[in-house]
Amino acid sequence: MVAAKEQFPKLTPEEYFAWEEQQRDRHEYLNGEVYAMSGGTINHSDISGNFLALLKAHMRGKGCKVLNSDARVSILNSANYVYPDLSVTCDQRDKTTTQYVTYPCLVVEVLSPSTEAYDRGDKFRMYRRNPSLQEYFLVDSETIAIEIFRRTEQDAWQILNYQAGDVVELMSVNLTFPIEAIYEDIVFEAGAVEET
Repeated sequence: MVAAKEQFPKLTPEEYFAWEEQQRDRHEYLNGEVYAMSGGTINHSDISGNFLALLKAHMRGKGCKVLNSDARVSILNSANYVYPDLSVTCDQRDKTTTQYVTYPCLVVEVLSPSTEAYDRGDKFRMYRRNPSLQEYFLVDSETIAIEIFRRTEQDAWQILNYQAGDVVELMSVNLTFPIEAIYEDIVFEAGAVEET
C-alpha cells in the first residue's frame, strides 16, 4: 500500500485517533503528519489473506494476537503509528490496547513497486527500534520470493531469502510451511512466474 501525505496542519496523536475514526480510508501518522494509505492489487490482498489464514490457524489457542492491515503498530518511543499488512503480538502489554499494538514479534509487509523502497527503508528502520520484534517478513507480490530479516542474539539482522520450492521457517512464531502456501491461487502477470 502507498502512503500519500494529506495537506492539513499537524495533529497530536489524540487528534489523529479521533479524526481517523471518522475517515473511510486508513492513514499512517508520522511525526504529526497524516499519510493516506492507498489500496493494493488483488495479488496483494490474496497474499495477505493466505498468510493471515495460515498464521491464525497456527496461533489459535496460544495467547497471541494475529492482526491484519486494519491494525496499527505504534513505533516504540515515538508518536508514529503505521499499518503493516500483518502483525503478530504475544506481549501481555498489547492485550489491553484498542487503538494499536506496540510490541509485535512478527511484522509482515507485502511488497509492491510503489511501496518497496519505503517498506525496506524507513518503515523497517522504525520497526526495528522495538526490541520485541524478532522477524520482519517481506513478501513479493510479483513473483514467488520472500525475505525474512531475523534479529540475532547480537541484536544484528540476518537476511534469509526464499523462492519457489523452499520451505519457510518463522522462528518468532514457531511455524514452518512451504512457500507456495502464501501464493495459493495467485496469478502473476506475463513475464513473471506463471500461476502457482
